[in-house]
This record gives sequence, structure tokens and C-alpha cells, in this order.
Amino acid sequence: MSLAVVYSRTNDGIDAPLVSVEVHLANGLPALSIVGLPETAVKESKDRVRAALINSRFQFPDGRITVNLAPADIPKDGGRFDLPIALGILAASGQIPESALSNYEFVGELSLGGALRAVKGVLPTAYAAQQVGRSLLVPTENAKEAALIKDLDVYSASHLLEVTAHFTNTEVLTPCLYNPLAGQVKYTVDLADVKGQFQARRALEIAAAGGHNMLMVGPPGTGKTMLASRLATILPPMTEQEALEAATIASISLQGFDVKNWGIRPVRDPHHTCSGVALVGGGSQVKPGEISLAHNGVLFLDELTEFDRRVLDVLREPLETKKITISRAARQATYPANFLMISAMNFCPQGRACDSTGNNCICSPQQQQRHRSKLSAPFLDRIDLQIEVPRLPREDLMSDKQGESSEAVRQRVVIARERQLQRQGKANKELGNQEIRQYCRLNESDEALVAAAMDRFKLSARAYHRILKVARSIADLAESENIQTIHLTEALSYRSMDRLMAQGVENTASI
Repeated sequence: MSLAVVYSRTNDGIDAPLVSVEVHLANGLPALSIVGLPETAVKESKDRVRAALINSRFQFPDGRITVNLAPADIPKDGGRFDLPIALGILAASGQIPESALSNYEFVGELSLGGALRAVKGVLPTAYAAQQVGRSLLVPTENAKEAALIKDLDVYSASHLLEVTAHFTNTEVLTPCLYNPLAGQVKYTVDLADVKGQFQARRALEIAAAGGHNMLMVGPPGTGKTMLASRLATILPPMTEQEALEAATIASISLQGFDVKNWGIRPVRDPHHTCSGVALVGGGSQVKPGEISLAHNGVLFLDELTEFDRRVLDVLREPLETKKITISRAARQATYPANFLMISAMNFCPQGRACDSTGNNCICSPQQQQRHRSKLSAPFLDRIDLQIEVPRLPREDLMSDKQGESSEAVRQRVVIARERQLQRQGKANKELGNQEIRQYCRLNESDEALVAAAMDRFKLSARAYHRILKVARSIADLAESENIQTIHLTEALSYRSMDRLMAQGVENTASI
């Protein structure tokens, strides 16, 4: 009768709680049971582990084997416990020394032949192992991902025999080198590809400088999608902490994390048929949704009015709190959701010949109003920049003249963001009410201007604060210490939907 303990970790949101794999060998009829709230994939580990040990020429112990995954109140899923269970059985039966395992943590799925297969969610596990000072042993395919964590000894192996050879000092594994943040990230698209649309380019720069949400309104084919796809190219480079946060969320997602994307701001563009759960996250295992996968990056919502209104309204809370808490009957998880939202829509249902003047529109005022009413006022309140993207003149479209490159724009954005960090320690979009009063002061004439705009377009207090934040970002791009009238009037000009909605209400009332 013997007992061995091997350390591993499970996934619980973006956390990785410690799991002690306790293996007990006792006399009795041959049997292998796994306890500790295992799900189906974990229960099947006993068959994979048995075949892997036998095919690797190890002796599978006779008698009763009990595997306890402690603590017992945390659900365990996936094949990540195959390797620690196999090592626990070998240590309990004396085939490898148990004392050598105490400073390591293990994750990995076993094939029937003993080969190690990659698992998802390695990055949170690696970070948690580094926090407690243990080394981590992972399958070879997960090595580069785990090596993104600084000050962590990461070992990798492709077969169970390599792991046992390391702990019997037959053939010691070499630690993987720390993979630091790479140099400048290269994008395949550039803002120079966009012709004309100077107001939209200007609004895009302001959005990147202050982290402001943006809505583009215009007929099809005017470059809205093209502009949105280039927003990430002018954002400031990711810090190592931001890259780690984004990679951690991707690591636990269904798609997993590709180390080639390290340091690249995520860009998510869900289809307009997606559900609220797909957007904010959920499911039986509470996986992150699109807004969390876009953390520290860009969320692009194309054809905004084609989304279900209830789906869009679930964004209202995370747009304010920068996080989402998902509660289910048995589980709860909180994911970060600090993303920059950019969206696009047409003026009216048919869209093809429509513009803001309405001269070419064949839709009735009622149809136009129903189309725009798909966006609730509280949702629009949370969009700082609302601009029109008109049709390009033929001369601009056929011209060979290129616009300013993403690199040139990004340099101004970086300077403006650094001013914000030095002044208040955060981007302008994150300013609270007291900080707005401190850093976004207006003179009396400018206060009267904003008051008139609020009365004319029936703006809310939230819209008022967001106008001040945008004006502060415009002032930072101009390297101005205070908000000037020119900055404020430009910020007010980026509220096109407020004007359209106000016009719609007047037109409806006159019918």
C-alpha cells in the first residue's frame, strides 16, 4: 500500500487553481477509479493512462488504484490530467522517485502509445506555477506558449518516456528559453491604402489616441470596413502586461492561442447573427465571448443595425465597467473586457442610394426611423465618436495619391497617449467624473456652448461627459494643456447620430 502526490492545475476562467493528484495503491481486485468531480474527458483518462503505461513498457500495478483530484469541489475537465495521473501511478508503485516530482507541475494529454498531446489553457497554468516557484512540464507543442512567462523554468517532452528519463536522471531535459516580447509588430494592412475620407481618418486617430468607441454611418462601399480594419495599426504598441492578458484569454478559448500573435492587438469581428452568449461569453463551462477575446484590442461590429437589439444592449454594462461577470447555476466567471469598439451601419434599410441628406433615399421617414431605432439611446450614449462616411468623388477614388501611413499616425497617437499617462495615469476613456472635472475644465463660453448642444439634441449626462473626454483627446493630439473652443466644437461635431435621432423625432412628430 503506497501513496504519491503530483501537482497539476485546472482552468477556472482566467485563473488556474492548483489540483493535487493523489494516487493511492491498495490491495484488492484490479480497478482504477478517479474521484474529485471529474467530467467525462477526465473519467476517460483511466483508459488512456493504462494503455500509455503498458505500451511504454512500464508495469501497470495490480490491485485497486484510487486517484483523487483535490480539491473535490472544483470541476475538472479535459485531458490535461493524463500526464500527472500516469506519473502518480509510477511514483506510487516505485518506478520513479516521488521526491523528484515535488517541485514540478504537470499538464498534458496522453495518447495510447504514450505520446504527449497539447492541451489548451497552458498560459494561466504557467503564470500560476511561476507565482508559487515551481517548474512546469508541458507537451512540446505547448512549450513556446508556456515560455512566454518570465522567471519560469519550463520543460517540454513529446513522450512519457522522456519525462520519466528526466526524473530518473537517465536523460535530463533542458529548460526552454524565455520568449520575450518581440520587436515592432508588422501588419499586412496600412491606413495609406484609404483614399480620401479625411474626417473619418481624423476620427480614427482620435479614437486611437483616447481609446474612444466609434460609429461610422454611410452608404455601402464608402470604406467603413476598410477603415475599421486599420484601426489596430495606429494603436500604441502593446505592453508586455497587455500582451499577457490578451494571450491568457485566447489560451482558454475554443480556438486556443497562437504564439505568432503575441504582441498583436486582437481584432474581433463577429457576424451580426451572433447571439448574446457568443458576444459576452457563457456556456456550461463559462467560456469567454467576443468582447473578452477583444480585450486590449478592437471589437468591430459591422452592419450594426442588423444585430438583434437585445444582443447590442448586453454590451452596455461591459462598455462602462471594462469587464463581464457571467453567472450560471453551478459556475461563475469574471473576464476582462477592455476593448475599443468600432461599428458601421447604413443610413436606412435599403442603403444603396441613401445619404444623410435623404435626397436620394426611397425609404419613407417611418422606415428610416424604424431602422435607426434598432439602436437604443443608452447604447448610443456609450459611443463617443459618431461620424458620417460619405461617398467618395470619382476623382478621389481614381487618384494615385496615397494618404498618410499608419506609422506616421501611430507616432502622434503614442505621443498623445503618453501625455495622458503622465497626467492622469490612464487613457482618457477611463476618466471618472471627478477626473473629468479636474482635467477637462471649460471656460464659461464653452460651457454655454455645450449646454446649448445638450438642449438642442437632448443629450444625456453620459453623452456630456464623453464629449469632454473626446475634446481632451483632441487637445492632447494638438499638444495643448487646456481644452480650447476649437477642440470642443470638433468633439461636438462627432455626434451625428444624436442629430439624426433628434431629426427623426421631429419628423415623426410632424407626420
